[in-house]
Amino acid sequence: MKKICLILFIFNAAFAQKQSRKLIWEENFNGKALDTTVWNFEIGNGCPNICGWGNNESQIYTKENHKIKKGHLVITANYDGKTYTSTRITTKGKKEFQYGRIETRAKLPIGTGLWPAFWMLGSNISEVGWPKCGEIDILEYIGKEPSQVFTSLHTQDSHGNTINTKKTKIDGIEEGFHVYAIDWDKNKIAFYVDDNLVYTFQPDAKDENVWPFNQPFYFLINMAIGGNFGGPSIDNTVFPQEYIIDYIKVYQ
Repeated sequence: MKKICLILFIFNAAFAQKQSRKLIWEENFNGKALDTTVWNFEIGNGCPNICGWGNNESQIYTKENHKIKKGHLVITANYDGKTYTSTRITTKGKKEFQYGRIETRAKLPIGTGLWPAFWMLGSNISEVGWPKCGEIDILEYIGKEPSQVFTSLHTQDSHGNTINTKKTKIDGIEEGFHVYAIDWDKNKIAFYVDDNLVYTFQPDAKDENVWPFNQPFYFLINMAIGGNFGGPSIDNTVFPQEYIIDYIKVYQ
């Protein structure tokens, strides 16, 4: 009974905090095409600067592996027998945010080798590089580990390694849409799935190597294939697979 009351308290507190904030930006994908005043495409395999996108990933990103359909962004991973293709988009230089509640509603693809993500990078990445700019992984999922959601942070202090992280088992996470969110302020970043708190990062020391999260960050949405995290095995029988984003909302 005490456990149930605690869960209800946490849920109600998260809901009340969200309700007390103002919606300052949202992307509902209601147009006929992706809004290029908001979104940038990242094309190719990352070469020559970060071949394999820094993770030995197998896909080539194109503009053709996505569509806007019925108010959803649909990213499709394909394999034609020779080449894996997908789409990766960012809001760098166009929509960047510091602090607040940030959430997306998404439906995951299924299959070994798939690696969909909704994440953020520090806007100073071009000046200081990664991981010093900081990275916030609001949602990561890998098909080889069904029913698991990864929420992580990368910093210079961790040398980019995934040590500030939580893997949460959620039965049925692949079924239908779910809401993935962070509550981010000057002291902490708390991660939620369907308004359930799953992980909090709140270090005591907050120098630039531990806490690069005192600056604006921009969004990235992509579905990688294979790579150091999603692979090494890829089930070629699952293609095509769709990663569907319903919306993104920012409250402050």
